[in-house]
Amino acid sequence: MRRAHGASALELMTVLVITGVLSAVALPSYQEQVLRARRSEAQAMLLALMQQQERYASQHNRYIAFSADSSDADARQFRWHSGPVARRSAYEIEGRACAGEDIADCIELVATPGTARVDPAFRDPLCGKLILTSNGEQKVSGQGERCWR
Repeated sequence: MRRAHGASALELMTVLVITGVLSAVALPSYQEQVLRARRSEAQAMLLALMQQQERYASQHNRYIAFSADSSDADARQFRWHSGPVARRSAYEIEGRACAGEDIADCIELVATPGTARVDPAFRDPLCGKLILTSNGEQKVSGQGERCWR
């Protein structure tokens, strides 16, 4: 009597179905965790940049605006992307005067998801832009209620 080596078509189909079901269940959860991790990375960078802005303001009696396009040497001290490398970062960050206020008195740091300078495929439909002001306000441009928690 000869014993067959290998798997039957039925066994292979069973493995494929089980793998497909597990992937369908796990993928959304994985994607949500990646989104949360990238959002947390941006929030940590906003907080670090705000501390850097406060140090700058204590030395120069004003905050300083910055962006990826900044040419001013002082403004170039501030990192404009959320991750260690711009192309793999999820958010582009800029510092600007708070609405209706002078830059000397209030700065607003804005992290914009998925721009052309960072990962353009990244989206954060729930929270949108993350905003931190020197007045301590933590805001978002989207509809998310728990984006800063």
